[in-house]
Amino acid sequence: MLTIALYNTYDPKKLHETHLRAIARAAPVAHAFGFHLALVGFPLTGKPLDVAEEVAEHTTIGEGGKYLLELARANKFHLLDFPEKGFSPQFGTPIATTSKPWEEKKITSLEVAERALRGESFIFLIGLGRHGLPKEIFKMARHHLDITDGLGVSLETCTAIGIIPARIKTLMEALKWRGGLKRPSR
Repeated sequence: MLTIALYNTYDPKKLHETHLRAIARAAPVAHAFGFHLALVGFPLTGKPLDVAEEVAEHTTIGEGGKYLLELARANKFHLLDFPEKGFSPQFGTPIATTSKPWEEKKITSLEVAERALRGESFIFLIGLGRHGLPKEIFKMARHHLDITDGLGVSLETCTAIGIIPARIKTLMEALKWRGGLKRPSR
């Protein structure tokens, strides 16, 4: 399972237009590339399908919320609380997305794609707010991914939402097409 997780750093108490736009923009991307979509720390209550229906009423993006509803109906839309001790293992290995990965936690897009093809699950944490992910999330995440693979280019949130799944899925398809995974070095 591959999951895009929008981590709310705007306002944990009140839902804003920014929240709704980010959800509406992320849903078609998650749907198109076969990812799950998780919202972390959003001021939303209820079951995912109920939330999806509510959000869909307030957007024209993604064909009026159609893809968010499809994700919810397929159990691919998740509402998560802020993690206190870590993310639920059902989502797999947490990866903080950043243009400035810590050296000891760096992982490349290719390595993620190879491991995903072997069946490993990943949750890609994307900070939604001016300051990106909080420091405690960088500490909590097992890996840090610079989707520009070492170029250190800082991407706007919605750009990152689109690029991350597109790049990972493209690499996965390329690995399948060429007939296998890169052999681990000894």
